[in-house]
Amino acid sequence: MKRLTLGRLALCVLCGASVLCIPGLASAGWFQQTSGTNNHLNSVYFPQDAFTGYAVGTYSTIIKTTNGGTTWLPQTSGTNYWLSSVYFPLNASTGYVVGDIGTILKTTNGGANWVLQPTVTTNYLYSVHFPVDALTGYAVGDGGTILKTTDGGTNWVPQTSGTFQYLNSVHFPVDAQTGYAVGGWGTIRKTTNGGATWDTLNSGTTDDLETVHFPVDVLTGYAVGGSRGGWGTILKTTDGGAAWVPQTSGTIYGLWSVHFPLDAQTGYAVGAMYDTILKTTNGGTNWVPQPSGAMPILYSVHFPVDALTGYAVGWYGTILKTTDGGSGVEENAEVRGQRLEVKLTVKPNPFTSFATLPGHEAERFSLYDVSGRKVGTYRGDRVGEGLAPGVYFLCKGTACRAPTTAPLRIVKVR
Repeated sequence: MKRLTLGRLALCVLCGASVLCIPGLASAGWFQQTSGTNNHLNSVYFPQDAFTGYAVGTYSTIIKTTNGGTTWLPQTSGTNYWLSSVYFPLNASTGYVVGDIGTILKTTNGGANWVLQPTVTTNYLYSVHFPVDALTGYAVGDGGTILKTTDGGTNWVPQTSGTFQYLNSVHFPVDAQTGYAVGGWGTIRKTTNGGATWDTLNSGTTDDLETVHFPVDVLTGYAVGGSRGGWGTILKTTDGGAAWVPQTSGTIYGLWSVHFPLDAQTGYAVGAMYDTILKTTNGGTNWVPQPSGAMPILYSVHFPVDALTGYAVGWYGTILKTTDGGSGVEENAEVRGQRLEVKLTVKPNPFTSFATLPGHEAERFSLYDVSGRKVGTYRGDRVGEGLAPGVYFLCKGTACRAPTTAPLRIVKVR
């Protein structure tokens, strides 16, 4: 996963003044774990069971748990780059991580040591997947990059993807021959010969696609994303990608990750801001929102062994866990009382030179890009002046701290 470069601004919605998880959640549903880091977490994976797992993120973050998330301990990645995706093919010992500047890391001892692998690209890599063993794997990233290894990462060979769009996710459902990659502007690529050739599939959308997942075979799969006029995008195919049918997600927010633990019926999707966790139990005919009490963006969701126990990770070290399939969560009265929302309106939105916040012209507002980097503090009468085109996160005040503002997004178009 992906998601944190200036070239990929189009899919996020605006957070409010809070990017912090709301405390005081009940034990049912989704509850917050202590990650031990404030860095954004982009990917989470549990190789064999619901106890031993890994999460990776910005500023070379790698953390590991061996007790189902009760404690998460930092690992030394040996790099300073941002990390986007983690995958362990067979067990909790041998795994791979990819990230910025073509970074590929490998461990063979459960993360005690991470070794930088030789690569042939400096493009950002967003996703890594080893279909059946720890030898043959694929990584995808910016500029249509697709890399393949057949010797456990000793050598990575570029493949011809047929696109210059960034590729955010790669998945081979049952073997190392038939696989899918998705990315910017609705891009979907498919191979049936181990990457020797990649064919273009018609997604039917220009929305950025962030994750692709085929739960049990090469026929039925899902892709999620958003932006460019369509939010909460979910596509489904039942014929190996020949046709992709839009599903009704019921959310206005972009989706970053989708995972079906056991079959093509029960699955979860998480995304951009404000309690965006969705669940389906009927193959996507209906997607039902699940409250988590978490304000930050969630970038990755994974259910290791069944459809009950799962994890989701995202902004500012957020880790959520459920042991009942996310069936329910309640907030106590004290927490509800703390959520004092002040609704804000930006005009015009989208805008060109700058925007204003009527009624708040003299107040200060901070803006963040999709990496979580603060790009400036602006008065409410000239928000976004001097910024490059893109989608930004608006927070009331000089930093995103207290939950006092409803979700909002601003878009600069030129």
